[in-house]
Amino acid sequence: MTRVNELIESRPVISWVNLVEVYYRLERDHGRQAADETLGSLRASLAPDLPGTARMIEAARLKARAAIALGDCFAATTAAAHGLVLLTGDPELLDLPDAPCALEDLRAR
Repeated sequence: MTRVNELIESRPVISWVNLVEVYYRLERDHGRQAADETLGSLRASLAPDLPGTARMIEAARLKARAAIALGDCFAATTAAAHGLVLLTGDPELLDLPDAPCALEDLRAR
């Protein structure tokens, strides 16, 4: 069982911004029906978190100081807001000297 699979049962938090990224990519690559079905499944398995103004500003501040994707900024600031560890394999996040949240490296798994 992978680390991610271990955590799914606890309905981990995910930013709606990151769900939007999944949705648009699925619609582009596999069509709207696949995107809708996947979004429904993810909403049932995860705890989507809609960022408010303060979180959006925190994500923007992280983006301003680091060369990382905006979606990654929302993932990190959402984890920080909930006091959670962000599971990632993204070297841009893992190499941040001042990440806003604790990070768990999934690359070696």
